[in-house]
Amino acid sequence: MTDDKLRVILADDHTVMRAGLVALLNAEPTIDIVAEADNGREAVDLVERLAPDVALLDLRMPVMDGVAATAEIVARGGTRVMILTTYDTDTEIERAVEAGAIGYLLKDATREQLVDAIHSAARGETVLAPRVAERLIAKMRRPTPVALTAREVDVLNAAADGLSNADIGRRLVIGEATVKTHLLRIFAKLDVSDRTHAVVVAMERGLLVRNGRQVER
Repeated sequence: MTDDKLRVILADDHTVMRAGLVALLNAEPTIDIVAEADNGREAVDLVERLAPDVALLDLRMPVMDGVAATAEIVARGGTRVMILTTYDTDTEIERAVEAGAIGYLLKDATREQLVDAIHSAARGETVLAPRVAERLIAKMRRPTPVALTAREVDVLNAAADGLSNADIGRRLVIGEATVKTHLLRIFAKLDVSDRTHAVVVAMERGLLVRNGRQVER
């Protein structure tokens, strides 16, 4: 083994898959698979003993799963963790990233993609499969759910009826200054600047009760 080879451990509980990955990566002159594991606990122990550059972990394994193993390895420091799995759901991706995985690759990756990803991970660069990156970006772009308090809904309903701040105060038995405070909080939550837009946006999002029922989202 030459000094410029990346030292990698591989953890996957599927024996055939693991053997295939070992054969594929050992054929790469810049990578050396220094150990294999069939569960997350064993992977953590191997990292502590061998201090590899990269730990390539499956997500779902017995004894300890890939997320828990990632968290322990990252807490130890030194070894970068890359997830290699078939799962691309939002929950799985988020758990792995939150645990500290620097990469998340799917098992349909090509040999070249896998090798490049291992090298990038070793350099401290984030590596995400295109499908995984798309899912994360899409999730980030989703609007954050907004919740209005019961009193804010009362105020907005009264505003939708065309009442002035003073009239809203009389209907709800609160001061006019309190009405203004509620409206300002509503505007901030809905990212609007006036009551008309607040009513429209609240109805679109199903936050406003009209005619005795809540408008569905």
